[in-house]
Amino acid sequence: MATRIMALSSFSSLWNATPKFTPPISLNFPQYSSIHHHHYHHNDELGLYDCSRSRVLSSLKWTVKSERCRRGHLAKCVGAIQDTDCDADDEVYMRRSLEIARKAVGHTSPNPMVGCVIVKNGKIVGEGFHPKAGQPHAEVFALREAGDLAENATAYVSLEPCNHHGRTPPCTEALIKAKVKRVVIGMVDPNPIVASKGVQRLRDAGIDVTVRMEEDSCKKLNEAYIHQILTGKPLLTLRYSLSVNGCFVDQVGEGAADAGGYYSQLLQEYNAVLISPTSSSGEFEIPASKELGAKQPLWIILPNLDGSVNIPRITDATTEVVILTDKEATVAEKGIETVVVDQLSLGNILDYCKNQGLNSVLWDVRGELGVHEELLKEGIEQKLLQKYVVEMLPQWKDCQSGRWEAWFKSTAESLKLKSLQPRICGESVILEGNF
Repeated sequence: MATRIMALSSFSSLWNATPKFTPPISLNFPQYSSIHHHHYHHNDELGLYDCSRSRVLSSLKWTVKSERCRRGHLAKCVGAIQDTDCDADDEVYMRRSLEIARKAVGHTSPNPMVGCVIVKNGKIVGEGFHPKAGQPHAEVFALREAGDLAENATAYVSLEPCNHHGRTPPCTEALIKAKVKRVVIGMVDPNPIVASKGVQRLRDAGIDVTVRMEEDSCKKLNEAYIHQILTGKPLLTLRYSLSVNGCFVDQVGEGAADAGGYYSQLLQEYNAVLISPTSSSGEFEIPASKELGAKQPLWIILPNLDGSVNIPRITDATTEVVILTDKEATVAEKGIETVVVDQLSLGNILDYCKNQGLNSVLWDVRGELGVHEELLKEGIEQKLLQKYVVEMLPQWKDCQSGRWEAWFKSTAESLKLKSLQPRICGESVILEGNF
């Protein structure tokens, strides 16, 4: 029996104002027509957009005639400039940097995703992105491809180049050695080890530096990394499915877990998935992201209220599974590790994820709340939740109201949800936003 958490009227009251039905903002940056060929299909009756994945035009040539700021670009240029002029084409090349940075989605944690483009005489001569932690950074790959053409060229980097020795040498020194003339930076790195030191090193070397170009998009790309740096905890997103009459549903919609579906994309983007398979759902099969080149997330299984654990069936050999519990338990299942913590709290779970080098966690609530109820209360009260993804399925469920519904309604006034973005995926409506 599913558990009804709220009627649709109660659900809509959680938002501060009536939402405007606009195209969703996603990490795929579909708003940039110069980068993407859009495949959003508009539903005129609902004013919604479907979740078709945007594609890059293979025939698109990255050759743009350079020119100085025009009136239409002046405002953005002025906001981004420090001690140098701004090309109107800077936005185009920075968007390209963001596009190639996303090739490593799900692979770079605890590092950020970074893209770099080297441009000379209006043509791209080198491109690169950071593939994973421990491997060379985006600037190094782009400079390798550009070779001698990097001299007197402009480098576009979505995140401030590092100026310290870590697993790899400083990227600032690579740019200086290559004799680039100018560097355009999407955003300053919030990591205290970097934090404007890379910008200053480049300027000290006589290189013109432009900062905060397409800054909002750059921040959106690495919101999990930024959150972890600023708070010390991974970014936590709550996901669940509801029927049209407000009942929890222990499933995702048709096509959601297929390649290009919203759930498959979530599994690609998040480093870990937190879940407690319910006994009512029978054998639970851990799904795998179907996206090309996806790195499967770490699955963290929580015990039931009585301490028992429902062992899931693993379908992808590369999937890692951990059972997190506060009681001694032995699980004789190949490939499944059991980790015992002092207390099964949401804070401890996030600390565990951080220690594993994970920047983002998808909290997937299935079926009845069970052990999730107390954790959800903690997440709201301690403000550990940052985002939410709700799938509204075209189903009507027979469910009973209970104390959880009463608690949720009493909490609704203090639970402020914002940035609501609706979209259609198959026959479902997906609601995304921030707490």
